[in-house]
Amino acid sequence: MKSHIKRLHTSSRMSKIVIHNDTVYLCGQVGNRGESIEKQCIEALSRVEALLIEAGTSKDQILQTIVWLKNMGDFDVMNKVWETWVPEGCAPARACGRSELASEELLVEFTVTAAK
Repeated sequence: MKSHIKRLHTSSRMSKIVIHNDTVYLCGQVGNRGESIEKQCIEALSRVEALLIEAGTSKDQILQTIVWLKNMGDFDVMNKVWETWVPEGCAPARACGRSELASEELLVEFTVTAAK
């Protein structure tokens, strides 16, 4: 039996949202190029939240987040923004690593999986 997969905001490269059964997968979200790490985190997480709402879920349903930082020296600032954004008692499984991102001006990227 074939499972149901719904894709939203799909291009030839990717979908911003993929829903499979009751699981929501988001493509990586970034902030505005050239802004500070704090501002990029705030903007990226705002985009995550908007996509989650569009998919019929919310940030308290996040199962896993992968965080990519251009510079691990930004880890503490990212965590401060993250800890104010995640609802208390709803911290997901999370990994954070250093990565060369798609643009030199990008400092952080969040990839999220959530329950519906």
